[in-house]
Amino acid sequence: MKEFFSKLLNGMSIGIVVSLIPNALLGEILKLFIPFFPPLQHVLDITAFIMSLLPVLIGVMVGISFKLSSIQTASIGIAAMVGSGVVQKTADGLFTLNGIGVVINTGITAALAVLFVRFVGDRLKAYSILLLPTLCILIPGMAGYLLLPYMKSTTGLIGIAIENITNLQPILMGIIIAVVFCLIILSPISTVGVATVISLAGVGSGAANLGIVAAGIGLAIASYKANSLGTALAHVLGSPKIQMGNFFMKPKIVIPMIITAAVLGGLAGYLNIQGTPYSAGFGLSGLVGPMNFMRLAEGGWTSKNITIMVSTFLIIPFLLNVFFLYIFSKKLKMIKSDDYKLNFD
Repeated sequence: MKEFFSKLLNGMSIGIVVSLIPNALLGEILKLFIPFFPPLQHVLDITAFIMSLLPVLIGVMVGISFKLSSIQTASIGIAAMVGSGVVQKTADGLFTLNGIGVVINTGITAALAVLFVRFVGDRLKAYSILLLPTLCILIPGMAGYLLLPYMKSTTGLIGIAIENITNLQPILMGIIIAVVFCLIILSPISTVGVATVISLAGVGSGAANLGIVAAGIGLAIASYKANSLGTALAHVLGSPKIQMGNFFMKPKIVIPMIITAAVLGGLAGYLNIQGTPYSAGFGLSGLVGPMNFMRLAEGGWTSKNITIMVSTFLIIPFLLNVFFLYIFSKKLKMIKSDDYKLNFD
């Protein structure tokens, strides 16, 4: 069971990062140049469209993680798409792709599809290519689709709980929200989904954003020795979700990031660091968080605001993570570099 769960989360992590990185790297940069070179709008649109392919990529990468055949892997990708809720039908009868779907339900559907194709095995023989894709739509795909409303409700309940926190004193609110989002970004639950459900904005959004920054920078530093530089940077430029598998197997590995998130959340309340529901889910990816803070900060691009931005989004999370990683790895011996090892083979 542990091996099954580990392979599932590893496949999900890769699918999430691969689909989100193009927009994360190019999104904000393209927006700066589009007014001067409008054809770049097409590139931006394509990266947004690729994000909506996340469910298919999760399904395919999960199939690869379990070393399934090509037909089985493709069928899991189809089933994951069905259960994700990303495909919606408009009043005009047109089909649209809405966001990235419900990530946790995509993972559940992919897991059901793996169990299903393993159960079917070689029973279909030469008819696999004809029947397996259809059966994966009808059985695990539709099972995931039926679960979708309940998973959406779960996201809504989490959102309501966070919404109640926003009524607290700003510094205390910032601490709690930053820690919560630091944990959510390491789970199959969508941070953007939670933030948009309650329209999380203002200081609450800024604190959530810094919680994700704490996770991304901390995991990048912690995983550098065990992985390549590119993989380490993917935690910041892509998504900390890449560590989902390791987090669920060894939750203690994120204690330094949680403490860092708490400090940054308090600073968000004290310094009035604000954001939007969109920036609350992205952290440093594509510079969405810092750009939104500068756009909303009083006075705009002043030297004071630039100093606050660089300090809270980069310098302080870096220094705090280095310090707490040293304490928990060298002094307390609770974590080690291999705990953050990622296997993409």
